[in-house]
Amino acid sequence: MIKAVIVDDEQLAIESLQWEIENFSQDVKVVETFTNPKEAVSGINYLKPDLVFLDIEMPEIDGFQLLQLLDYKNFDLIITTAYNQYAIQAFKANAIDYLLKPVDPDDLIQAVEKVKKRHGSDFATKNIETVLNKFVKNNLEQHKKVPLPLNQKIIFVNPDDILYCKSDGSYTTVFMRNGDDYLVSKSIGYIEDLLPKNQFIRIHKSYIVNLHEIKELIKHGNGEIILTNDKIIPISRTHRKQVLEALNIS
Repeated sequence: MIKAVIVDDEQLAIESLQWEIENFSQDVKVVETFTNPKEAVSGINYLKPDLVFLDIEMPEIDGFQLLQLLDYKNFDLIITTAYNQYAIQAFKANAIDYLLKPVDPDDLIQAVEKVKKRHGSDFATKNIETVLNKFVKNNLEQHKKVPLPLNQKIIFVNPDDILYCKSDGSYTTVFMRNGDDYLVSKSIGYIEDLLPKNQFIRIHKSYIVNLHEIKELIKHGNGEIILTNDKIIPISRTHRKQVLEALNIS
């Protein structure tokens, strides 16, 4: 039996899909449903389902962002969507299963059959990584706010309000312009992927800075950055050339 989770911000859509599954896909058991994507992140990490039916069009956290926030990704994925023809073509090109709302029983049966054939293989994780590589980074950069996973919640911050980020082992501290700081339970590389590439730059293995918040550049040695709050951050030798290019300095 394939354990499945449904994530959709519309309860009626969940009930409709669950009815279709119960009546046309006897090998799939829906173990939980979520209308709140924040709760879905915790739920998927805890339940470790074999299959996730994921709506990509949700407020606050969309399907792409939800995938990025997950620790557990070893499941098959079926995207559900009501529109966005461009995305559908991209899903097809990358062999990603999708269902167009309202869900047609024949389409559901076909998608589940594909899942059954590869059930237990390593395709599931590769499938998730394909989605992330193709869609998440571009999609996140179109969103105004950045999701930061804390201990028991996810907060959303405007990237303009971030001064810099500092690595702390497998954690990262995000320092804000207003003096707040958040200890995020993710590596600095993970945070780097969330931030707009035209606004933030890695200047050291342990530091990412907001280019808009740089006040001064000290060029002696490998160099140092002084931010608008007077914080001094070292530039590493390996990142020096990239930093100078970003600041248009020869």
